Amino acid sequence: MTTHPAQPLPQGLSRPEVDPQPLVRVRVWDRVVRITHWVVFFSMVVLVITGLYIGNPWLTAPGEASQNFRMGTMKIVHFYAAIAFSLAVIARVIWMFTGTRHARWQNFVPYQRERLRGLWGTLRFYTFFERRPPPFEGHNPLAGAAYLVIFGLYFVMILTGLGLYAMSAHLGSPMLHFAFLADLFGGAQTARWIHHIVMWLLIGFFIHHLYSAILVSVVEKNGTLDSIVSGNKWMRPKDLDR
Repeated sequence: MTTHPAQPLPQGLSRPEVDPQPLVRVRVWDRVVRITHWVVFFSMVVLVITGLYIGNPWLTAPGEASQNFRMGTMKIVHFYAAIAFSLAVIARVIWMFTGTRHARWQNFVPYQRERLRGLWGTLRFYTFFERRPPPFEGHNPLAGAAYLVIFGLYFVMILTGLGLYAMSAHLGSPMLHFAFLADLFGGAQTARWIHHIVMWLLIGFFIHHLYSAILVSVVEKNGTLDSIVSGNKWMRPKDLDR
């Protein structure tokens, strides 16, 4: 067999470096993390659609009874989606203190020296000053800190939603006990405004979250985007145990 010598590359180009280390599969996201993630996502989709309709009905039907039936249906669907959302958020918070290593609260609060360094490195990557982000098995420090803020917004949505629902609950309903929550946020109108604004903040976070997940998946090529379904990422051995 005739072999040909490698041809020199044009000036200014170089061959890509090949990492001799094989990738290993790492179990990152356990079942609780994945289930609560998708329950939060799908319930938020329903909540946004029904919430926008409740705030500004865009579907009209002939007759007042038909319109009231449609609005009542939207409110019921919104209420049950809110229950699913709230239970998933509460379960995920409990799992932060009782779950597996990558699910725990330490991944959200960047107090360790290594994660503080990674916070700066990840920020430089997202602002295009670095070509690759610092490798972490689970959440990188910047994402973890962002999720901490997002969970705070989740609870603002839950509390304002409970308060608003209680304001219109029928007599004898146990939900009336939550009416004080609307007052904590400055009354029904202010609570409704906060509820609406936080919804748009969460929509904005979703857009950024999807973009950053795709970006990191393309750059690192470690299955970040797939991991929320499979639970697994592919890492180099030198990057493990971070």
